[in-house]
Amino acid sequence: MIIPRRRFLGSSSFLLGASLLERLTTPVWKLGAAAQVKPAVASTPASPVQFIDVAEHAGLTVPNVWGGVEHKRIIIETKGSGIAFFDYDNDGWLDIYLTNGSRLDAHWAPGAAPTTHLFKNNRDGTFTDVTEKSGLGRSGWQTGVCVGDYDNDGWDDLFCTFWGHNILFHNNGNGTFTDVTKKAGLTQSKGRWGTGCSFVDYDRDGHLDLFVCNFVRLDPDNPPSIDNASFCQWKGVPTMCGPRGLPGDTNILYRNNGDGTFTDVSEKAGILKPGPRYSITSVCCDFDNDGWPDIYVAVDSMPSILYQNNHDGTFTDIAVIAGCAYNADGHEQAGMGLAVADYDCDGWFDIFKTNFADDTSNLYHNNGDGTFSDLSFNSGVGINSTYVAWGCGFIDYDNDGWTDIVQINGHVYPEIDKYNFGETFKNPRLVYKNLGNGNFKDVSASMGPGVTARFSSRGAAFGDYDNDGAVDMLILNMNEPPSLLHNVGGNKQNWIKLKLIGTKCNRTAIGARARVFTGKHIQIAEVQSGASVMSQNDLRLHFGIGSSTVVDAIEVKWPTTQKVERFEKVKPNQILTIREGEGIIAAHPPA
Repeated sequence: MIIPRRRFLGSSSFLLGASLLERLTTPVWKLGAAAQVKPAVASTPASPVQFIDVAEHAGLTVPNVWGGVEHKRIIIETKGSGIAFFDYDNDGWLDIYLTNGSRLDAHWAPGAAPTTHLFKNNRDGTFTDVTEKSGLGRSGWQTGVCVGDYDNDGWDDLFCTFWGHNILFHNNGNGTFTDVTKKAGLTQSKGRWGTGCSFVDYDRDGHLDLFVCNFVRLDPDNPPSIDNASFCQWKGVPTMCGPRGLPGDTNILYRNNGDGTFTDVSEKAGILKPGPRYSITSVCCDFDNDGWPDIYVAVDSMPSILYQNNHDGTFTDIAVIAGCAYNADGHEQAGMGLAVADYDCDGWFDIFKTNFADDTSNLYHNNGDGTFSDLSFNSGVGINSTYVAWGCGFIDYDNDGWTDIVQINGHVYPEIDKYNFGETFKNPRLVYKNLGNGNFKDVSASMGPGVTARFSSRGAAFGDYDNDGAVDMLILNMNEPPSLLHNVGGNKQNWIKLKLIGTKCNRTAIGARARVFTGKHIQIAEVQSGASVMSQNDLRLHFGIGSSTVVDAIEVKWPTTQKVERFEKVKPNQILTIREGEGIIAAHPPA
């Protein structure tokens, strides 16, 4: 969650009630951007691409419940949780999974406690709550979520982390899920504070393993009394304490046994060697281009971790020597959210990491020699330091072939609005446009009301929920309904989207890498489980190709065999389904 150097912090939420900025009588996707919104700042011209919050129209009106509204007394109340886009029913349309929390002093009537929710995509811009039928509804403090087909039956499963006991939900393929945690060997004797998670085939045997972050050792079965909560200070103001001063926890790596069960191999694999940390979000990617997935972990108030895959079932933390454990000044930060992409198209994956206020987010450029350079200031993403930053993503919002950056913000202390600190509890979102030369420009004020609206947000997921070729955003807002930001105008340029299905590798194709060639421009992306802040993005790979009228070539490298399949002269503006060894098995034009 959060503390930069010299500061205690928490995370927080706020009051229900900031609804949509605009009540649209016509569905937004049937209106042009200019007809929907005026620039948030009169002197700022509107971007050709606008993000409009359509959550209410879409039926996403269930509020997040997380801790106290006006005050935060212990650290769990400040943390918040993730959110997920995933296609649970394999119909080609992204569905939505919403996490939820609780209140420390609440005494819920039977059946009245807030629960997690599953929303089915109706393919018309709206969603239906199918939680009851699905069996996914759970009460408690659910923090993280990640998606992957752990048993290779063709249906993506759901792993959910809690302040309490984590749950593995098996997708039964008929719209329902079954809790198989105990059967799979993932039950722990004592509750812990699980945060981010990632499915990853670290040993390339074709079966998805599972990496789980843990944050602070705070017993969920015996929570501290809120009546006797101790207080720390932040800028001279009394606040709840943590995470500094609280014991950190260790991360977990579970190996998939290939029979529906897992074995904890954390010690054997070297995952415990960095010692206890305040780990929040994990992302798995082949950072050194050796064909084996590595694991990067955003850590709060301590050095972040880069587990390098040693190809023998073990990992080594190389973050310090690689230059991505600290910022450019050598200071530890309050790492929370993660996004990975090759933003400069040099063939190596880079890292964007979000941090606490009075600090900047990091843009770690992959130098291609096993090291990273923090280019936050050089690149232009270091200009904002007043926000507590959480979810984030690399998305090509205008399909020009260069991935842009989105940062989701929300302060942790509701009390901050009473003081003249130059910071507020509710914050706008940030969008940095990739200029294609290694630099970014803050274009947030021109991107529409979905970006300029203020919330105290946490998790975020990115994906094209309406299959129109423009990447949308799903954002969790503490103690308010979520935001669903529809991208209007982003599909005016061309694009291609890939749904990869493994046969020899894991069915979800996590770890598969695609390269897209348009002229001399080459883009890469990998299928990833877990990202942003404790969240799950669309597993499909999206590439903007600008004005190109043909994709010269697509190469897919499958993780288990490392074999490459190549497809040439592909028409743009399609969603291609590619099955390992069988080529393109389906092609769908935009909806």
